[in-house]
Amino acid sequence: MSEIILINVSGEDQPGLTSSLMGILAEYDVGVLDIGQAMIHDTLSLGILVEVPAEKDVSPVLKDVLFHLHDAGMQVRFTPITQERYHNWVRGAGKPRHIITLLGRSVTAEQMARIAEVITAQGLNIEDVVRLSGRRPLHREGERSRACVELTVRGQPVDPDTMKRDFMEISKALDVDISFQEDNVYRRNRRMVAFDMDSTLIQQEVIDEMAKAAGVGKECARVTEQAMHGEIDFCESLRRRVALLEGLPQETLQQVAERLTLTEGAERLVRTVKSFGYVTAIISGGFTYFGQHLQRQLGIDYVYANDLEICDGYLTGRVTGEIVDGRRKAELLRTIAEQEGLALEQVIAIGDGANDLPMLRLAGLGIAFRAKPVVQESARQSISTLGLDGTLYLMGIKDADTPDSVD
Repeated sequence: MSEIILINVSGEDQPGLTSSLMGILAEYDVGVLDIGQAMIHDTLSLGILVEVPAEKDVSPVLKDVLFHLHDAGMQVRFTPITQERYHNWVRGAGKPRHIITLLGRSVTAEQMARIAEVITAQGLNIEDVVRLSGRRPLHREGERSRACVELTVRGQPVDPDTMKRDFMEISKALDVDISFQEDNVYRRNRRMVAFDMDSTLIQQEVIDEMAKAAGVGKECARVTEQAMHGEIDFCESLRRRVALLEGLPQETLQQVAERLTLTEGAERLVRTVKSFGYVTAIISGGFTYFGQHLQRQLGIDYVYANDLEICDGYLTGRVTGEIVDGRRKAELLRTIAEQEGLALEQVIAIGDGANDLPMLRLAGLGIAFRAKPVVQESARQSISTLGLDGTLYLMGIKDADTPDSVD
């Protein structure tokens, strides 16, 4: 009967080590059942699960490997694996696989410990841990720093609702976002990103900026806040707010547009996904004029928003056409995906308000971005600690893989 041995090698990395080690194993016709390698600060950790044929004596194999690695200054450990244990490991490959992503300004041991406790309590097993963020210099944390670790786990959560609640409590207490996704082919094959505009792609609520220019800022802001919390119907709130703008000169739109500021990470996210050939869209309950302003600035493919009625150079206080509310946003998301020949599972949608929830739920990856609590609780994923480019981590993209990478 063949023998199965787990070989664990560790030490300072050196060129040619894997080649020479495999050369020794090849001399004895050893089969490789599994192999994995990690590099942590120039230190190598290599694991090889091998099968020594029944007609070969295992002792010379291990002796040659041991002497070779000792001469190379490496540490090695041999662990015999029983046939039963190996077959149990093979059967485990049939368990569902999920991705847990930790992202924030920094990653700490406390965050990892608390999250690992939840993983264990839910009957999940960690198979792999990978750093997606770039190498961080010491003493350079701050508002623009990024840190992300991705964990691959096997199994099905015992209680998904409890797990989500526990993760949210950790997020609030330790300033870290935690994403839990099924690891399937669509996660690695997204092809479209749709953005809400106000308080998502840009930092402002445009209608509030216009209302300030019209001298009705406080009245408008109150209605906006109620709408974002889902306390009043979006269509009604939009009509009320636009009515306050009656008589505002048309040239004010350009003045407001020039003052808009992009959200942290917006340019990097759009630039990256466009370099990968993604379709991009703005689907907004705001106004077309400003969506088209951002379209020219960022190179967005589609813009759908509300049209302000203008007569003789002044706003009439009304919108024309069908209002883009939550239901309409979801319809437009589906329409664009169909036009581009994409499955909804390939679509990412990002928004902050209650009116974004229908499209967030429809998309394969729906992200509540710096959203109100009611939206975070309802959305499957959320980002609050980083900028929009934190989305790249949820897509499994490393900093080193982006156009402006510095690792």
